[in-house]
Amino acid sequence: MDYTVTLTDAEKTSMEYIARDVDDWITNAAKNRARQAIDEIIELNTAYCNDNSIAIAVGRDAQVVQALSLGVIDKAADRQESEKSW
Repeated sequence: MDYTVTLTDAEKTSMEYIARDVDDWITNAAKNRARQAIDEIIELNTAYCNDNSIAIAVGRDAQVVQALSLGVIDKAADRQESEKSW
């Protein structure tokens, strides 16, 4: 999945001040945050499956999909939408 980030000239200059390669820095930040979320999701999914005697899917990607399909997690946009309906 590709995402595009648009920076102002000042933001670009500021990023170049802190990072040798801005694209690498942004990519690393996003991938690291995703890794942290995956670790959290796997922990939640494992606990849910163990508590409910459900076989845990094999592989990290499969466990994330399983957590979503079992309702262990939901997407932030879905949570925000349901909060709006109150």
